[in-house]
Amino acid sequence: MPAYRTRAERFDDLVLDAVERIERTWARQLQGTEFAVEDVPPSNPAPWEHGGVPLGRYFPPDAGLPARVVIYRRPVESRASDPFDMADLVRDVVVEQVAHLLGRSPEDVDPRYGDAG
Repeated sequence: MPAYRTRAERFDDLVLDAVERIERTWARQLQGTEFAVEDVPPSNPAPWEHGGVPLGRYFPPDAGLPARVVIYRRPVESRASDPFDMADLVRDVVVEQVAHLLGRSPEDVDPRYGDAG
């Protein structure tokens, strides 16, 4: 019998799967970028964020720190209707943040962006 995985661990797995998929194409451009999961975003929004709770954020490199993409677990979970929807939503949020990092459209980063399933 497989070991029990918490909801947070299953979410982490979804993020890792999405990152691994993107890295197959963009490994060189993403070298050194850190990917992380946090439960909720900080209460202070980024200057470009208007309304709503962010599902993820890209933090550019700063003061010796590498570029960082953070996905916020609880806001994503609250928007997903089922496990399949959650996997699609996680993929799309990761793609959006990587697109911001690369200065490209999400569709350029992953042609499946926005496709359910």
